[in-house]
Amino acid sequence: MTNQAPNQARVIPLRPPAARPGTARPVSERPAASPPRQAPTAPAPVDAGARKEPLWRDLVGDVLRRERLAQERTLKDVADAARISMPYLSEVERGRKEASSEVLAAAAHALGLGLGDLLSLAQSQLARPVRAGVTRRSTAPYNGLCLAA
Repeated sequence: MTNQAPNQARVIPLRPPAARPGTARPVSERPAASPPRQAPTAPAPVDAGARKEPLWRDLVGDVLRRERLAQERTLKDVADAARISMPYLSEVERGRKEASSEVLAAAAHALGLGLGDLLSLAQSQLARPVRAGVTRRSTAPYNGLCLAA
């Protein structure tokens, strides 16, 4: 006795067959109405007094770029003198990379600055007045530059 299954696959339709033009589908076969779309919400307003603190890498990059442009030197010239790649120095100047202290020292020395000078200039940008006439005051007893690794 041989009961072999036919070689035909059974097709299970995922959607009901399309209705012919002019014939309406019964209510039970009509797709459910999609829920109305909600308009995208606007971001919460930012408090003018709560200004976002700048990142250290942005401040250091700005100082490096300003010093390089003040000396009218090219990115390639400074990168060669610092012995770092030109694309990497560019990313450091734009604040895209968090450079090591060795890279920062090399870039600073290539510009004729010491590492302390570079960090001091960046710190002075960080501590500049937020609004005209209002300066930031530290609550620490010593208001100097302090870096921790």
